[in-house]
Amino acid sequence: MNSDSDLQIAGDILEVPHLLQPAREHPFTVAEFAGLARSIAADRAQWAHLVRYDATSRWYHRLRTGPGYEVWLLSWVPGQGSGVHDHGPSSGVLTVLEGELTERTRQASHVLRPGAQRVFAPGYVHEVVNAAMEPAVSLHVYYPGLTEMRMHAAQCAGAAAAASV
Repeated sequence: MNSDSDLQIAGDILEVPHLLQPAREHPFTVAEFAGLARSIAADRAQWAHLVRYDATSRWYHRLRTGPGYEVWLLSWVPGQGSGVHDHGPSSGVLTVLEGELTERTRQASHVLRPGAQRVFAPGYVHEVVNAAMEPAVSLHVYYPGLTEMRMHAAQCAGAAAAASV
């Protein structure tokens, strides 16, 4: 039975070049930005030699830029934190490379271990801290590139408890 709604593909669909999407040089979708972060994380030779630890403030290094995005490498010694903030108009992907970080929001607190990723939208308010006893390293991808980091009053889960310890 043939009707207009029956569709059959004969042969190898991958041989039809005009149907294939060209490979992109730079990420464009959330999944592609998360994939970029995972590929950088997997290639330690690309970032491990750059990491520095600073006891007085979080250390950071812009690792890469592309059309409209930035990739940052950060290190965190025990006790260091970002403060409660958002990233203005930027979306982001946070990936833990080494150690352990805790992300706190108004609703919850999440312990992030190596390989863990958090994807967030513009205006997302959170705090990231190294509450562990060992240093940590993280990778941050921002689109568009990070132009502002607005600080907020301590309103995240655990922030009041951490301040009283």
